[in-house]
Amino acid sequence: MNSAKLSANPIRLTAFSHGGGCGCKIAPGVLSEILRGTRGFPVPKELMVGIETSDDAAVYRLNDEQALIATTDFFMPIVDDPYDFGRIAATNAISDVYAMGGTPIMALALVGMPIDKLPLEVIGKILEGGESVCAAAGIPIAGGHTIDSVEPIYGLVVMGLVHPDKVKTNAGARPGDVLILGKPLGVGVLSAALKKGALDAAGYEVMISSTTRLNTPGRRLAHLEAVHALTDVTGFGLLGHLLEVCRGARLSAFLDMDRIPFLAGVERLATAGYITGASARNWMAYGGDVSLDAAITEMQRALLTDPQTSGGLLVACEPAAVDEVLGVFGAEGFAAAAVIGRLESGPARVSVGA
Repeated sequence: MNSAKLSANPIRLTAFSHGGGCGCKIAPGVLSEILRGTRGFPVPKELMVGIETSDDAAVYRLNDEQALIATTDFFMPIVDDPYDFGRIAATNAISDVYAMGGTPIMALALVGMPIDKLPLEVIGKILEGGESVCAAAGIPIAGGHTIDSVEPIYGLVVMGLVHPDKVKTNAGARPGDVLILGKPLGVGVLSAALKKGALDAAGYEVMISSTTRLNTPGRRLAHLEAVHALTDVTGFGLLGHLLEVCRGARLSAFLDMDRIPFLAGVERLATAGYITGASARNWMAYGGDVSLDAAITEMQRALLTDPQTSGGLLVACEPAAVDEVLGVFGAEGFAAAAVIGRLESGPARVSVGA
């Protein structure tokens, strides 16, 4: 990636959208209100994972050997390059299958475009980017749906398979488990800097490299009995998705700020004020369930709440399995994966130490 690519496309996709990437997500508290009345309906016994714990995907048991994973994700542009936008959106959508411990098998495209404002070749590049990621994941785009919309929207419905006994949810953590994060944080900060013209070519390459890396370790982690819970960190930030883990398992989490990895340049940009509006909305949504050490700065708090687009896997595993889990990440190209904290018995909340 070079600086020429940043300016080669005269159409700025991000100018068409009020928000980008997973920063477009409805705030956690608002989403809970919307879904409050939908949780009482009867469900078939084959539905292994539904909406009860805000997990990454639905899982439906087909037989003794197979369960179907179904998920969907789409958003407005987080970058101006149409091919990269398609790649990021597709990678993000497929991640939910890996986060359940599954293997993706096919996808359907969801496409909403302002046909009167975007040239057809630009829309074609978005679709091409998504197709390239699906090809890397070994799956076809078998269909989809398109509409004429005010803002550009792209994403996928993704289906996958997993053995019913190997499903990894966000609610299975146990007291004493260690927390491991698969990708460094900071995508929201980089996207904010990009939108304001403050991200150089090196920073853009860092952002694209992270957001287009498929979370393939999830397939192998599913086969480790010592891995008790799995999710991916996306629009609600690290604290938000960790809170879902805590609430699902009724445990307390303790994070070590010094051990949390960040993408190159992120802390400098965050200190300079390149923070997304979704970061503040996320913090407000956590309520009183997060406590920060007095030494944690405003910049660090913003990084903990930073919305991640196509973020990393968050793993809860037995302490004895840490080396094996990190080995899985390393073997699949996730050298920055790191131990960031632990889970203990207690109320469902997160504490962050300096």
